[in-house]
Amino acid sequence: MKKKDEILRMFPAKLREILGQIPGDYEDVQEIRLRAGEPLLVVKDGREYYISPAGQLEKRLCQAAAITPDQIRETVEYMSSYSLYAFEEELRQGFLTLQGGHRVGLAGQAVLEGGRIKTLKYISFLNVRISHQRRGCAEKLLPYLCREGEVLSTLFVSPPRCGKTTILRDLIRLISNGEGIARGMTVGVVDERSELGACYQGVPQNDLGIRTDVLDCCPKASGMMMLIRSMAPEAVAVDEIGSREDLEAIEYARNCGCRLLATVHGNSIEDLKEKPVLRKLVEEKTFDRYVVLSSRIHAGTVEAVYDSRGTPIYESCREKAGLAV
Repeated sequence: MKKKDEILRMFPAKLREILGQIPGDYEDVQEIRLRAGEPLLVVKDGREYYISPAGQLEKRLCQAAAITPDQIRETVEYMSSYSLYAFEEELRQGFLTLQGGHRVGLAGQAVLEGGRIKTLKYISFLNVRISHQRRGCAEKLLPYLCREGEVLSTLFVSPPRCGKTTILRDLIRLISNGEGIARGMTVGVVDERSELGACYQGVPQNDLGIRTDVLDCCPKASGMMMLIRSMAPEAVAVDEIGSREDLEAIEYARNCGCRLLATVHGNSIEDLKEKPVLRKLVEEKTFDRYVVLSSRIHAGTVEAVYDSRGTPIYESCREKAGLAV
């Protein structure tokens, strides 16, 4: 099935008709945003466009009809196969994961119980993030992340929409399959927001390799400890670390001899040093490699690779042949 057909079948008929007129096969579509009372927006190849009633991409605000609350409600019901209760746990965390690995972020009115979010109601905002698995995108980067054929603990640093999750996902696949390293490694993935494996009914929709075990929709900190105790991974991978609990679990994993593969929001190593929680990671040399990404040329542009001391071992400004990841 083509990517475009796969995406369109997630939407009810009226929206499917509008979105179906967008040219191309959706390979470069990253997000589709619906907000009640506002025009339909698409992020395509890193740029934001309004969608006209004829399905044309417009850089400026066009005369497109605003998305109605009824359309939002119909879309959520349609995406959940009219069984929203089956997604209760995901809904509490503010997203749905659909077949194909596509993730739908939701916002509206939070319903609290005992001071904690129980569910969402009056959902009025949707962000459909299109899953794109780029097999092979981490291959040229891999030699910088290994020593004597063994992958090193690596932290990917970048702002949003710069490809860190996509590259981490491919790195997991490579080391799990034993591609480009001395041997395949057992990898434990704690996929708190279903972005790495994109599990649908417990089965990863993305290829994470033959030696990978996934703990889906589980908080990172408790999930890392659970996987280490139950599945004995040689490497543990998580997306978007940042809390004190994450750091404690990372320290536990390191003391157990696990390699660590993770991502974090930031623009540079200096950014990490300015954040009290993350500064400790840098000071204690928790990671052997730091990879700084941007979208300067395209999403996934590797600006630099540093060792544990912050010494650059690759910088795009000094290399004639960049890393085309």
